[in-house]
Amino acid sequence: MVRFHRSRRAFMVLAAAALCGTAVRADDKPVTLMVPYPAGGPSDAIARIVNMPLGKALGQQVLVDNLGGVSGALAAQKVLAAPADGRMLFQGSPNEVILSPLANAAVKLKAEDFTLVHPIGNAVLVLIARKDLPANSADELVDLARKSKDKPLTYGSVGIGSLYHLVVEDAARQTGTVVQHVPYKGNAPVLQDLGGGMVDFAVLVYSTAMGALAEQGKLKVIGQLGATRSELLPNVPTVAESRQLKNFSYTIWSGLMVRKDTPAPVVERLHKSMMAVLQDAEVRKQLAAQSQTAAPAMSLAESAKFFEAETARYRRIARDIKLQAQ
Repeated sequence: MVRFHRSRRAFMVLAAAALCGTAVRADDKPVTLMVPYPAGGPSDAIARIVNMPLGKALGQQVLVDNLGGVSGALAAQKVLAAPADGRMLFQGSPNEVILSPLANAAVKLKAEDFTLVHPIGNAVLVLIARKDLPANSADELVDLARKSKDKPLTYGSVGIGSLYHLVVEDAARQTGTVVQHVPYKGNAPVLQDLGGGMVDFAVLVYSTAMGALAEQGKLKVIGQLGATRSELLPNVPTVAESRQLKNFSYTIWSGLMVRKDTPAPVVERLHKSMMAVLQDAEVRKQLAAQSQTAAPAMSLAESAKFFEAETARYRRIARDIKLQAQ
């Protein structure tokens, strides 16, 4: 009988150890960071800056997975279809989770399906023009647009319903001007056509490639859209400094997101880890090299409030410019 109890105790100890080992192995499973665009682009670059430091903070490997399509909504939908256990993360921005449902009738997700764990970085939006456009500031561009009613100025963007499209249309609405939208399939062809003088102007994320084209005299950067001048472009005035678009400011941010029904302890752990990553000097340096400013620290409640405000803002603009889902 004594031998039986000893054997039973030994079995229970072994079983408990096995269960603990299983739990450890489950925690060691890789986490996927879903990027809604192909490898090689700005979003992919950000993901590959943060994935290893995030993995170190979590104690788990973080793998980057790229899935483009449907203005980024395809990747967002894949995240929503995965279990809400924190193993499938989304690197999202307003373009995919707020704007794509407003512009594309086939996209059924909504911003409320996600929790913003923490913003990652902010990019500088700039107002750029073809090299020979007779406007060298936001005010001069507005004045030129007013004089060009019979033949409206053309502007390029990465697509209908993109943030860049909404920003220009919001400015046109506020200044009572009319401009003609020319949608493209990406930043590169917009820059190419601006360099070739095929379109008049655009609002895009500032990049080193854009800076090189400006230095070569192939296009010009005539304004930036942040509330204050970025340290990356200290000599370029903000649009908000103009007479006709005071207080007009935009940046584009990306953030770490999960499904809304992800358990609170999981979200809190991800939030704590992301906060640590953004304090890493090397991460901040690498983000700056990609023309990104590391996001300021936010609590989970502050992240939620920020996300709600951004969602409301872009939905309001979409209504104001009468954006129709197609």
